[in-house]
Amino acid sequence: MGSSALSHLRICDLTGQLAGAGATKILGAFGAQVIRVEDPVAGGLWDILRSLGPYVDDRRGRNLGGGFNNHNVEKLGITLNLRTERGKELFRRLVAVSDAVTENFAAGVLARRGFSYEELRAIKREIVYVSNCGFGHVGPYNRFKSWGPVAQAVCGLTFSSGLPDMPPAGWGYSYMDHAGAYFMAIAVLAAIFHRNRTGEGQWVDLSCTEAGATLNGPAMLDYTVNRRPLRRDGMPNSNRSQFGEMVPHGIYPARGEDRWVAIACRDDADWRALSELLQEPWASSPRYATLAARRDAEDVIDRQLSAWTREREASAIASLLQSRRVPASVVQRPGERIDEDPNTRAWGLWPVVKHSEMGEVRVEGLPLHLSETDWEMERGAPCVGEHNELVYGEILGITRAEMEELEKEGTI
Repeated sequence: MGSSALSHLRICDLTGQLAGAGATKILGAFGAQVIRVEDPVAGGLWDILRSLGPYVDDRRGRNLGGGFNNHNVEKLGITLNLRTERGKELFRRLVAVSDAVTENFAAGVLARRGFSYEELRAIKREIVYVSNCGFGHVGPYNRFKSWGPVAQAVCGLTFSSGLPDMPPAGWGYSYMDHAGAYFMAIAVLAAIFHRNRTGEGQWVDLSCTEAGATLNGPAMLDYTVNRRPLRRDGMPNSNRSQFGEMVPHGIYPARGEDRWVAIACRDDADWRALSELLQEPWASSPRYATLAARRDAEDVIDRQLSAWTREREASAIASLLQSRRVPASVVQRPGERIDEDPNTRAWGLWPVVKHSEMGEVRVEGLPLHLSETDWEMERGAPCVGEHNELVYGEILGITRAEMEELEKEGTI
């Protein structure tokens, strides 16, 4: 049936990849009608996730990309050539019946097609227009294009991850894209709320690299307040929490290949419980009884604790510590989190959607639930142009004969 929370909204969506598509996925999950516009000339492949894995089987093609399906569930998909005059006219008609236009092209791309905010506002005075690009439209970097891992380096995230005396390790696959998506979803809702109160639309300009920079909070605060650079002796240490009020507080090796356990001693009582479990002379020494003393000896404690944890199973260590009310957990792998974790199953974080070509596929849900208007994900991402007839025919009132003509000329 679908969520009713945002069912009164229609989004004309030109986003792609992760930063934009992730935002409109959230809106669609809460019931907004998201109409995803793609270029028929490119066959849908301007968004490279359309044809990239993971795949459900041996098939390959523009409708079978797992990443694309994950970020575009509950959306309608149409094709529209904005290079043509008829295509531009159809787009104007679509804008006229929409609440918001969303895009994450490089700065100025949509404006060069004749659809700047002022031009969209001329079509519909109260339209909300949200741009999400690498560097936004303000400042000396606005003309630059961006890509996830590069922008991640620019915003400071790559520099902040690593082990002592080792090069920056990075944060994996485009954290800043996901941060940008969350900010974009909030921006759409905030602008819509303002429109509902005042009747006034607006343009939202969002910089994905600046969104990613917000994830550097502790390092930025340390520099601003203490004038301490992130890279200094022993720093950063991605296996240790950089919070000096808890020692030990980090990730420790366990028995087996690449197995780890997280342990956090919040106070002296936690340390006493840990030391009683260890039954090691070094741990029961009075010299480690206070936080100040443990902080001074943190490197030594980590080495000795690692030697103890390395000989034991991670799950056993975590269970023993939890039974003593000391925070601890196995460092789970993604597959374990999806298939084996009972809390994740109970939460429903991996709903199954039905895709027109792939069939039933699991996707990533949302980490929240609303008691009255919860999110729903049942329909997989659209195939290229899958909903042309629905959108052009039922929403814009174009006849079947007109659509056939538009298809022949390459407009849709």
